[in-house]
Amino acid sequence: MKLSRLLVTCLMALTPLVAQAEVDQFKIMAPANAGGGFDTVARTLGEALQASGQTKNIVVENKAGAGGTIGMAQFINTDKGNPNALLVAGTNTVGAVETSKSPVNFSMVTPVARLMGEFNVLIVPASSPYKTLKDLMAAYKANPGAVSIGGGSAGSVDHIMAALMSEKVGVDPGKLNYIPFAGGGEGKAAVLGNQISAYISGYGELADLIKAGKVRALALSADKKQADIPVPTLKEQGVDVVVYNWRAVFGAPGITPAQRNQLIKMVETAVKAPSWKAKAEKLEWMDMLQTGDSFKTFLDAEQKRTAAVVKKLKLGH
Repeated sequence: MKLSRLLVTCLMALTPLVAQAEVDQFKIMAPANAGGGFDTVARTLGEALQASGQTKNIVVENKAGAGGTIGMAQFINTDKGNPNALLVAGTNTVGAVETSKSPVNFSMVTPVARLMGEFNVLIVPASSPYKTLKDLMAAYKANPGAVSIGGGSAGSVDHIMAALMSEKVGVDPGKLNYIPFAGGGEGKAAVLGNQISAYISGYGELADLIKAGKVRALALSADKKQADIPVPTLKEQGVDVVVYNWRAVFGAPGITPAQRNQLIKMVETAVKAPSWKAKAEKLEWMDMLQTGDSFKTFLDAEQKRTAAVVKKLKLGH
């Protein structure tokens, strides 16, 4: 009897180790083209999962379109019940679901963890006649249609930021000449090629271009001056707009609570990896880790807040 009890005790002790065994292959869906924020988060997380010994292989799948909802739909359809898959989504996806009358939404996936956040930055081409935010806003007020502002998809945090700026300077957001891009690579190419007047995206995504002098940064969407980012805020320049872009990961529909909890543990371990921390520091990512039920509560509130903004600014189709 004592030997039997000992064997049972040993097996129970070993069970958690089996649950945390290295996965042969792990999939991360980045619902955007390569080069943008979703893609960067997906690949950085994948590297961290590998570096921390949690998976042998990572497959990052890019599926752009409709603010991330096309990639979300594919993830829902192809990965149902898959415990070794994650979808990257965030503020932009919340906005896209609200504005595009998407057939898929966050109730169809499993909230796992909010990872990080970053402030947006407004840039113009290096050769732009607009030297300051005041210059750009004066031109916009004089002729809104002549000033094109690029950013993420319709309803994204970039679009909402541009619409809020328009409202704050007294111009109907409906007059905004907003140019949506499916991925950060396309948007950066457009601003570098002087194809648009201005461009909005996460600071980390544009930091290298700014530091190299290839574009001019006019304003940061932070609530106050950031000591490590040499860009004045919108607020301190008289345009009272503060936004930030958070990004998170979601599990597949149909996974069990135990499988969700295992994904949470994997993510928590990954964001402690040196590779994740180094990338986060380089790109000025704010640590906003929030997991499980707490994250779901935040997500529910964020969806309600975004829906109210989208309705007020008449951004829906």
